Amino acid sequence: MRQVMVRYKVKPERVADNERLVRAVYDELKALDPDGFHYATFKLEDGVSFMHLAFSEGERAPLPDLEAFRRFQEDIGERCDEPPVVTRLGEVGSFRMGS
Repeated sequence: MRQVMVRYKVKPERVADNERLVRAVYDELKALDPDGFHYATFKLEDGVSFMHLAFSEGERAPLPDLEAFRRFQEDIGERCDEPPVVTRLGEVGSFRMGS
């Protein structure tokens, strides 16, 4: 199973844009309903930092195939004060995560 965390910080004036783009990714995911893929996005307490968690049973997540995800990535550098940092996670334990 591939487990990834992505963290980044957007410019305060771009928070609404980022949330709109993220929601479009979820709309497309819901329509496609890919098997074995779990995904969550959180806005952190500071209101400008975001964290995405992706759990995929296969080595490749379906995100790169989504048109909404490509739109999300198009101007990510312009939206961010701190660029995305991708971290591959190694699970030690979990309880009801990804179900």
